[in-house]
Amino acid sequence: MENFNTDLDIAIIGGGAAGFFAAINIAEQNPNLTIAILERGKTGLQKVKISGGGRCNVTHAEFIPSELVTNYPRGEKELLGPFHTFMTGDTIAWFEERGIELKIEEDGRMFPVSNSSQTIIDCFINEAKKHHVKVLYNHSVKSISTEAYGFTLKTNQEDIFCKKLIIATGSNPKIWNLLSDLGHTIVAPVPSLFTFDIKDERIKDIPGVVAKDVEVKVLETDLESEGPLLVTHVGMSAPAILKLSAFGAVELARLDYNFKIAINFICHDGEQCMDALKTIKQDFAKKTVSNSTQFNLPKRLWKKLVIASNINETERWADLNKNQLEALVDQLTNAVFKVTGKSTFKEEFVTAGGIDLKEINFKTFESKRIPNLYFAGEVINVDAVTGGFNFQNAWTSAYIVSQSINS
Repeated sequence: MENFNTDLDIAIIGGGAAGFFAAINIAEQNPNLTIAILERGKTGLQKVKISGGGRCNVTHAEFIPSELVTNYPRGEKELLGPFHTFMTGDTIAWFEERGIELKIEEDGRMFPVSNSSQTIIDCFINEAKKHHVKVLYNHSVKSISTEAYGFTLKTNQEDIFCKKLIIATGSNPKIWNLLSDLGHTIVAPVPSLFTFDIKDERIKDIPGVVAKDVEVKVLETDLESEGPLLVTHVGMSAPAILKLSAFGAVELARLDYNFKIAINFICHDGEQCMDALKTIKQDFAKKTVSNSTQFNLPKRLWKKLVIASNINETERWADLNKNQLEALVDQLTNAVFKVTGKSTFKEEFVTAGGIDLKEINFKTFESKRIPNLYFAGEVINVDAVTGGFNFQNAWTSAYIVSQSINS
């Protein structure tokens, strides 16, 4: 183990994105401070490494704070002010100043031009070394106690005293328990980003099929979303489903992940759909229904919905009766599926829950309960939909913590 002065100006628990970002920004402006990042594992920045399939989804190309906050099921109101201080454009500029150019993809996600998360990791490691930030690996924090002029951290390696403490551990039940012991309220965590498990003949044997624009509602709730939908081996995913899982995290947990959804695959109401089908029935009278895909739906999905409407594979449009047309309208605009569970992204697990937002000063991200204790990233009860938004919360909160400490 590296010998290191255990009296620090600033200790940061958590060697992830928020921890490194805070440390670098503090050290850059105040090089005389002694700063150390405490990382419980052998290496840090693991979430950065696997983000975006190994490319690191750094942020999202949304440049209006009031629009950006709508992607946060928890934290929407609280993050509006912080995003006026440090926003997507500031994130882009920060990385560009360090030689890393970001690119915008069609769906708004932003990645390094290198398409490699290692670019971001190398940036953080090099900047930490450059500004003499110590990174103490294999340092698992066992207890946190408040002192007259700071904090004592007992780790599995040594005891560390610091004047100011930043918690940047993400969703970490052990750290939440320690903070609870200090008097903070913890909102119980529940999964936030997950796919829906669905067993249904209409999506059986067609994994990989994408319906580009659908509307999804959770029946008997107010939850609804729209966007692309992906059929998977176990059910459904993609933004239309992931948004529901994020915004409905608490409610869906309460339902024990057993509920029904209604999908409008074509974003038309029933009457519009029926009118369109009657025209198609005339125009394509001699063609078989299953082979003449409509509404820009994927062919395999169209065939499944046709079969579910009691239309066999050889029937022509001209042969359809009123009941079959009505059934097809129902499958296209109001197809009900039973969800029987969830599947999470094991590596990119996101939860709703954490430090109660009422106990944080969002001008500084300092604890209202304990002076000189700060929070950055997902350790607080903030989470976002997929697409780079969780990282933007990390950058913004870490930057504001650094500004507060340096002021």
